[in-house]
Amino acid sequence: MKAVRLTQRALEQCRERGAAKLEVEQAIMFGEREPAHGGRWLYRRNYEYCATWYGKYYRVKQVVPVIAEKASEIVVITVYTYYF
Repeated sequence: MKAVRLTQRALEQCRERGAAKLEVEQAIMFGEREPAHGGRWLYRRNYEYCATWYGKYYRVKQVVPVIAEKASEIVVITVYTYYF
């Protein structure tokens, strides 16, 4: 697998949205791949969460990185996180 590099924006979004870098990498390796805008790809992977996020309890956290695939690396452009 190619090296995975998170942009500064993606790192900030991980912190703000509660995603770990390892979860982002695992989502890319093992998640469901879907086409995204501009020739990019997104990956979805669910994680057992069973905790509170901003005062509300959630059982599942879904991590969704959006990537641009380069010849030598995978660049994570943004990271979305959904709780349910």
